[in-house]
Amino acid sequence: MIELLAPAKDKNCAIAAINYGADAIYIGTSEFGARKKAPNSLTDIKEVVEYAHKFNVKVYVTINTILTDDELLRAKELVEKLTEIGVDAIIIQDMGLIGSFSPLTSHPSLHASTQCDNRTVEKVKFLEEAGFSRVILARELSIEQIAEIKSQTNIELETFIHGSLCVSYSGQCYLSNLIGGRSANRGECAQPCRKKYSLVDEDGNFIEKDKHLLNLKDFNASKHLKALAEAGVTSFKIEGRLKDENYVKNVVGYYRKLIDELGLGKTSSGHIIFDFEPNLAKSFNRGFTDYFLKGAGTNVNDCHSFLTPKSMGEKIGKITKIGQDFFELSQYYSSPFTLHSQDGLCFYVDESLSGCLINKTTMVKSFDYQDEKQRIYPNKMDGLKVGMQLYRNVDSEFEKKLKNSKTCRKITAEIEFGLGKIKIVDEDKNSTELAYKFDEIAQNEEKMIENIKVQFKKSGESDFLVENVEIKTEKIPFLPISKLNEIRRELLEKLMTVRMNRNLESQKLKSSETVKPKSSQTSNLPKEIDYRGNVLNKYAKEFYENRGCKVTEMALEYSTLSESAKAGKCAMTTKHCLKYAFNMCQSGKSLFLVDEKNKQYPLKFNCKNCEMEIYFGKD
Repeated sequence: MIELLAPAKDKNCAIAAINYGADAIYIGTSEFGARKKAPNSLTDIKEVVEYAHKFNVKVYVTINTILTDDELLRAKELVEKLTEIGVDAIIIQDMGLIGSFSPLTSHPSLHASTQCDNRTVEKVKFLEEAGFSRVILARELSIEQIAEIKSQTNIELETFIHGSLCVSYSGQCYLSNLIGGRSANRGECAQPCRKKYSLVDEDGNFIEKDKHLLNLKDFNASKHLKALAEAGVTSFKIEGRLKDENYVKNVVGYYRKLIDELGLGKTSSGHIIFDFEPNLAKSFNRGFTDYFLKGAGTNVNDCHSFLTPKSMGEKIGKITKIGQDFFELSQYYSSPFTLHSQDGLCFYVDESLSGCLINKTTMVKSFDYQDEKQRIYPNKMDGLKVGMQLYRNVDSEFEKKLKNSKTCRKITAEIEFGLGKIKIVDEDKNSTELAYKFDEIAQNEEKMIENIKVQFKKSGESDFLVENVEIKTEKIPFLPISKLNEIRRELLEKLMTVRMNRNLESQKLKSSETVKPKSSQTSNLPKEIDYRGNVLNKYAKEFYENRGCKVTEMALEYSTLSESAKAGKCAMTTKHCLKYAFNMCQSGKSLFLVDEKNKQYPLKFNCKNCEMEIYFGKD
């Protein structure tokens, strides 16, 4: 069974993710999350937990930044509060949380954030030994590498399947911190990877100038879900804790339907009743790539987008005619394909992205094609030329459909109607009975049976969908419609109480367990780690050194670095190799990135592993 794990910026996004098919959601609190711009109160998280658990959907909370000594104490208290309100797991990066605080809490489930840099068998083995129940793998791994990790470990594996890509190995990017003091490992990344850079060789020759050289397309593993499941992945994760509710509805809905079509199963309850057709191309994306799922070097030209870090959307056609305040297109790439007022269009003008909004459209007779064509009237004509390729990055009608969507999640159930007693059983085998009174036997039994079946299938605003009503009595009582409705409401409320009580019992059972290291092995740890070990507090330092791993240098965030101290630090390690992207693998020349302020960043290459390191250079 595969878990579909969805992001939640806030309570509304969390509820949407659940309604549209997520088996689990991950959400941040008001502090200590890797997305500081997505805080949530404990009250809101409690409401999310209560709603999610009705459908056996799990709730994971992110405390996945590195912490100071003082913050660690507050984080421990926060975890204890989260445990009290019933969250299912905590996602962490800082080993201080399981160091001197072990057992951290009575909560049994800790997930190792992808910020822990989980890309080798040895690292995953170490995390398993440390007491984690799940490891969130690095995005850069191939399906073959994931299968190898699974074959040598017994821990749950979670992998990303969709969303924005960090160009660096997660947890190993220090560029934002070194440039402006905003640490990615503290939830404050300024996204310097989306800025413009030039690539220059040692002789000062420009290989590429003023492009978004570190900008990656968005991840899309939709064609590889079955292979990932066969490789041993437990959970499919969608990135996007800063994305809005419409994005969550569309992307979660798409993957829910796809996973169901592939027969990969689900870990939660309920049937999703869609009122729209999800379409990944219509939500924010920078173009799609499956990155390194097929292995390094197989699709390097497909993973980057040097021209823009913004959403391009759907390719819709080329301009064939331009009037004073309108234009016409040559072709459409989707069928049917209609543009609407308030749609957003974008296009390149001298390799710079520009755009416009549609004010209105009309249909005109096309003598060239012997049919009607759509004439588009934009809010501005700047930059538009005949022959120009256009994209639609906002489909206003689709966004309205998502906003007004009544897609819902229903728990299926069956009813057995007996004389004076009625029983209901849901899809998870939860059941309850309800006694009822009646005064007489129905004179028209066929009509009464019809009324009983019709009324008990009207589950209305409840969370249930009654699929079958079986009559289990030869004598049919007479019950007015109002009485049938009253019985149905009481019966469904009673069943939901049974479901929630069962969930609470399960939570109590889990809370009686403790987080404990599975062994004291240290063979899977390096002998020493420097600032790239991200050790910010004394408890994390103790954790490593008690296991024979010397911390030679604390995290960069431990103290303010001078410009001279920053020089020579590895600012990023990435599998997006510019040497490879520009077909320069055989070149022996040194290469540099140069930013818009003319600062140089020396590049080093590990061609064996197809990796590139970016160093913080001198001014």
